[in-house]
Parts: sequence; structure tokens; C-alpha cells
Amino acid sequence: MPDTAFQPTRPLPYGRQNITDADVAAVTAALHADYLTQGPRVAEFEKQFAAYVGAQYAVAVSNGTAALHLCALALNVQPGQRVITTPLTFSASANCVRYCGGEVHFADIDPATGLIDLHKVRTLLEAHPKGHFTGLIPVDFAGLAVDMEAARQLADEFGLWIIEDSCHAPGGFFMDSQGREQRCGNGRFADLAIFSFHPVKHIATGEGGMITTNSEPLYHHLLRLRTHGITRDPADLVHESDGGWYMEMQELGYNYRLPDLNCALGLSQLARADEGLSRRRQAAARYDAAFAQVPGVTVLAPGRPGHAYHLYVIEVADRKGLYDFLKTRQIFAQVHYIPVHRMPYYEGLGWRAGDFPLVEEYYAHCLSIPLFPTLTDEEQDYVVACIIEFLSVEG
Repeated sequence: MPDTAFQPTRPLPYGRQNITDADVAAVTAALHADYLTQGPRVAEFEKQFAAYVGAQYAVAVSNGTAALHLCALALNVQPGQRVITTPLTFSASANCVRYCGGEVHFADIDPATGLIDLHKVRTLLEAHPKGHFTGLIPVDFAGLAVDMEAARQLADEFGLWIIEDSCHAPGGFFMDSQGREQRCGNGRFADLAIFSFHPVKHIATGEGGMITTNSEPLYHHLLRLRTHGITRDPADLVHESDGGWYMEMQELGYNYRLPDLNCALGLSQLARADEGLSRRRQAAARYDAAFAQVPGVTVLAPGRPGHAYHLYVIEVADRKGLYDFLKTRQIFAQVHYIPVHRMPYYEGLGWRAGDFPLVEEYYAHCLSIPLFPTLTDEEQDYVVACIIEFLSVEG
């Protein structure tokens, strides 16, 4: 068993970007090129990312929240429409519905995975007339893939669209009913899927996001929405063109574009995405083996096939005590997440403590500990040893 004689040379956060010389060279080359904003690297990043997840189309945007907002707009979310999502997510997964004036409803989680419980979604749907709800936003939490085949069957039965929030899970997958791997965001089951390229995610662009889809009409609509609602395509113009400069703003859109500079970094990071994913899974397996021998630690969904391991989550009795103790050892864990329905904004919409007891019980005990591709075995062993030290003192 490791001991705490090892001391890390710098603080250990729950997640950390991995910037290599190749990344620096890619960004430097972009700085010396003709375009900093909308250049050729944007389209190339979109093409390569779509191929990576197995989707037909991809649209690069300024961040994951912008991706969610554009998806809600493209699916024509209207004031008063009701959409179901999980309370265990970053608030943006729900906020995108509110941006459009829609109502957010929640379904509790499966405590074994942290994923939205589709059985509870069915119960909610069956308690109301068909058409009462219009959409579903499942979240591939921590890197665990939702069974999107089952979600699609449910959505088709009740007339729902689906936005798959895959911010935690590029490269993640679930096994479908035919025993085939289905990658998160591949467009087979969700109308739209979204990803984030925040520095702690698998692929970093500084800030950035991506939308994937297999729908050509949605793809073209998203391209227009991310650029002020403007089109230059001669086939789409309402009026006759005045010349080569001519463009039309055809709807209210936004400036949600991702610059060429960021896409240069994204392309470099994407080139080694599988390497980083493999390292995450190796580190997770080491944690699994270590914690299997530690009473008082429960690991969220250990060893689950297809897990992309954006987060490694444990549950302990005294979460705050462990969190504070680890800080004294230069380990900066994090909590993912405070349930969305417990945020004051959503409490102002009528949600209350006790509405979703399973996610609230999970929140009381969960902690995300360091996991990132450059985490060394020595650093990882140090994290485990510190957790054991705390539990032995508490015990």
C-alpha cells in the first residue's frame, strides 16, 4: 500500500489540460496564417470531429453552453414547452430550455451510475397526456454513456426530440441491443448532441464546443444560427443578390463561432484523443483496484465498458471532511454536481429539497478526485494514500 512520503511537486486538481509541443506548434502556425477567426481550420476540425464520433455533421461553436442554446433554438423550443432532463448536471443542460422560455422538468437518477433513470422518465411521461412534454436532454455524466437506443425508443413513443449532452464523453460508448458499440454523439439516436472543449475536458481548445447531428436540415440551420442568422448561400436567399458581397440575416441568430486559432488547438488535441482516453481508463482501473480494498469508499460504476472517464467519482460518508483534508495535502477535489433543482434560480421556479431524493443522497457523499492523462502513478498512489489516511483517522 502506498504511503504519503511522496510529495507532489505541484497541486493536484481533479482535472488538468495536457498541452504538448505539438499543440503549441499548431497554434503558432495558426497565428502566422491568414485567418484568426473563421478560416480553414474550423471546417477541418468539424470534419475530423464528426468522423471521430461517427456522426455525419459537426458544427463548431464558442462553448458547450452555446451549443446547448443553439440546439434548443434549432429544435424550436417555445415558451411554455416542457423538457425533461437530469438534476445531476451542470446547470447549462437545463438553462438552454429556459433561454427559449421553456419549462424544465427533472427525472431522478440511477444511483449506480448517476445517469438519468429512463424508467423514471417513462413514469413522468405516462403521468401526463401525450404531447405534454416535447423534449428530453439526457447527460452522459462523468463519461458514462446513456443508453441512447432506449432513450430513442421512449422519445419516439411519446413524440420527443432528444439533445444528448455528451460534454463528458467524447470517445465513450454504450452497447446497443445488437451488441454493437454506439459512440456518444454519433447521431444514430439523438437529434443533436453537444460536446465541450473546456480545458479539463478530453479535448481542450481554451473554450469551445461542438454540435453533432445526422440531420442535414438541422445542420444547415445551426450554421446560420451560430452566425447572427446570416446566410450567403445563393440557394437560400429571399431577395436577388446585389453582388458577391451580398448576405441576408434571415432570423435572429448569435455570434457563437469558434475561431480558427482555437480550432488549430482542437485539431492537435483531437489527433491524440484516443491516447488520452486510454490513459484515463488505465488510471481509473488503478483507482478501481486500490479502492476495492478500502472500506468506506464507494466508486461510481467501476469498470463499466465504454466509460470515457471525464471524472472519477467516489462516495464517502464524510464528504466535506475528506474534501477539506485533501486540500491540506494539496489535492483539490471537486463536487459534481450540486443538483440543478437545488439552485436558488430553480427553487424560484418551484423545485424543492426532497423532490429527487436519489440525486440528493448522491450529492451528500460524492467527490471527484484527480483524473487526467498526465496524472502519474506516484501522484495517483498519493491520492489513494491520503484518502486512506483520512478514513483511518475518521474510523
